[in-house]
Amino acid sequence: MARLVAVVGGGSSGLACIKCCLDEGLQPVCFESSDDLGGLWRFKENPEADRASIYHSVIINTSKEMMCFSDFPIPAHFPNYMHNSLIMDYFRMYADHFQLTKHIRFNTKVLQVKQRSDFSQSGQWDIETENKEGKKEKHIFDAVMICIGHHCQPNLPLHDFPGIDTFKGQFFHSRDYKTPEQWRDKKVVVIGIGNSGGDIAVELSKVTKQLCLSTRRGAWILNRVSDGGFPRDVFNTRVLKFQRQTLPFGFICNAAERRLNHRFDHSLYNLKPKHRLFSQHPTVNDELPNRILSGTVQVKPNVRRFQGSSVEFDDGSVVEDVDLVVFATGYRFSFPFLASQVLSVSDNKASLYKYVFPHELQRHTLAIIGLVQPLGAIMPVSEMQARWATRVFKGCAKLPSVVDMMKDIQCKKKTMAQRYVSSQRHTIQVDYISYMDEIAEQVGVRPSVLRLLLTHPRMGLNVLLGPCTPYQYRLQGPGKWAGARQAILTQWERVAQPMQTRPCPAAEPHRSFLWPLMVSAAVVGVAFYINRNKLPTFLQDPTELLERIKVFMPAL
Repeated sequence: MARLVAVVGGGSSGLACIKCCLDEGLQPVCFESSDDLGGLWRFKENPEADRASIYHSVIINTSKEMMCFSDFPIPAHFPNYMHNSLIMDYFRMYADHFQLTKHIRFNTKVLQVKQRSDFSQSGQWDIETENKEGKKEKHIFDAVMICIGHHCQPNLPLHDFPGIDTFKGQFFHSRDYKTPEQWRDKKVVVIGIGNSGGDIAVELSKVTKQLCLSTRRGAWILNRVSDGGFPRDVFNTRVLKFQRQTLPFGFICNAAERRLNHRFDHSLYNLKPKHRLFSQHPTVNDELPNRILSGTVQVKPNVRRFQGSSVEFDDGSVVEDVDLVVFATGYRFSFPFLASQVLSVSDNKASLYKYVFPHELQRHTLAIIGLVQPLGAIMPVSEMQARWATRVFKGCAKLPSVVDMMKDIQCKKKTMAQRYVSSQRHTIQVDYISYMDEIAEQVGVRPSVLRLLLTHPRMGLNVLLGPCTPYQYRLQGPGKWAGARQAILTQWERVAQPMQTRPCPAAEPHRSFLWPLMVSAAVVGVAFYINRNKLPTFLQDPTELLERIKVFMPAL
């Protein structure tokens, strides 16, 4: 009989878990507290408690080829950076194609997940759920996969803002922001310059009377559009990963920061932080520099205090008659249905082996999926974690000893503390390719670049030099997908297709004079060298030298 696996949450990570369970012959049952799949990416006009919420205009900042599930490419005609409604369309396509929806119990909230009395032998879990009518049920599962993400509980540190209780305007967390229209001709302060803070500031600045963007540390601003007009993240290659691992951290940061400042000087725009580019999760925003340049966004330091309808900043400047303050101050995560002895969370820190497995459990039948903040897309990362976890549940993959797992956890914490600015935001950071390769190694699906270069050179070069798309992890090993090679070889076509919306005349080939000039210079140099003894004669009468050179000159 197939082992029964509970999947908590029906967002992108939950869908990947259901699919991976089915691939491994396990029987998944997904509990989703809302009435639909999609999790974070499902827009709802009214935010719901303990559930992620987005604003209407959200567009993802990872491109489609880098964010898709590894055996289900996003349709070629979809734009590279998708609106949240298109992401939902893709999730529905994925769920329909692999028949995942029938395994989801909607409107069912998980109240408790606890170890059974015989857990040390069985590894089983007791789960209590409640449906929308209030009916409670108890279930027994062989394994549990928790996929509730880390954007459910807003971090609203009002105690850090003296006088907020006297503020006469309105304030709320960024999760409660939906559309800008009601704030037309108002004065607004946005606190926080992460991705949400930047996006909301830009959108509101198009309708507000005045918009101030407050930031304690500043930020490096990346744009979605990169060299040649391609999506920025398609240049995240294995060669780039090798450079970052081998060259000094400061050198890499200097080079990247120079490129960013070449686009716009972060000091001139009052955005330059004290920390290095790769010491903080980057902010991706194409429009922010334009809004600052046009004066519709004013960058301010941290808020010192509120007083009535006034906001005073650390530099002493004051903005009067503020109507709205948006706290884009991030999120906290926790697992209220889990006992603290199973997994405790403090200051957004949880002790998990490779960010997936609680290391002290006697039986490794609990996995936390998607509790990472990758410098890249989350969907492929969650899918890779799910592929690993289901293999562990089946007994096809083994975890090391508790001591070795703890060493790995401590090593990651130390590395993160050395690299990143101290913040609740920087407790679950991972580099996309490095982390994907690390988990792929556990599954047995990490691509062998050297072998591919020797056996299939074209494919090997694509894997080495091209974007590290998720298809690379379906080329070999468990879960190998026959379409992976073709998906890799056609990925640039899918990048280009959505932009080919009008016929353009083919550029006429222009004749380059560079090579003829270089050859001519070489001929002149050789002629002078051969006839160096006759040089005084030629200088008096250069006609003879020119005649000799003409014989060797290319026709222009």
